[in-house]
Amino acid sequence: MLTSVFISVIAGAICLLFAILYKKNVKARMALGIVGVVLLFYGGFAYGAMKPLAYLEMFDTGNKLQVEYPIKKVQVLSPIDGDAVKCRILTLGVYPEAHDKDIWVLLRPSDEKYYPQSDYTNTSYKEKGNWQVVTRFGGDQGETYDLFVYETDASASQFFSETIAKWKATDDYVGLQMEELPTGATEIDRIQVTLEGNCRGIH
Repeated sequence: MLTSVFISVIAGAICLLFAILYKKNVKARMALGIVGVVLLFYGGFAYGAMKPLAYLEMFDTGNKLQVEYPIKKVQVLSPIDGDAVKCRILTLGVYPEAHDKDIWVLLRPSDEKYYPQSDYTNTSYKEKGNWQVVTRFGGDQGETYDLFVYETDASASQFFSETIAKWKATDDYVGLQMEELPTGATEIDRIQVTLEGNCRGIH
């Protein structure tokens, strides 16, 4: 399919080139020009259909704690404990300079199961003492969620990444029981939030 797209684009460019350079027959030039434009449009449309623009996910941020320096531990800055949150938020936090482990956010809704959160980097994004991860809720309005922050070693990070990949592949987000959490994951912070609106079925 990609080969035919390239052929269409090349043929269209050649037709346009001939239409510009061929001086003898005005009707032939017009016909070649029209064919060239049609082929180029077709090639561009076909390529766009095969390579669609990436889905842009929208998310909100909650209230934010004041940062206390020097930073001595990994902690959540936003949302804050007791916040009412939207369906997709950006969880933000800080970490001390010497911290070298991965940071994961896990949600525990009313079913008492744990749901590791990730964006396209899987682990939370870390840079210059700040970390963040897109966090997605899927429950009913007013439902209470525990938001946990875990630091993990390499094996625990791999477990969470593989778990998320498996859930995505089957489109079945079954959650983890507490005893299923890897031994290399250590809880370092937690807050509790409630859903501002109905988020069920959004994701």
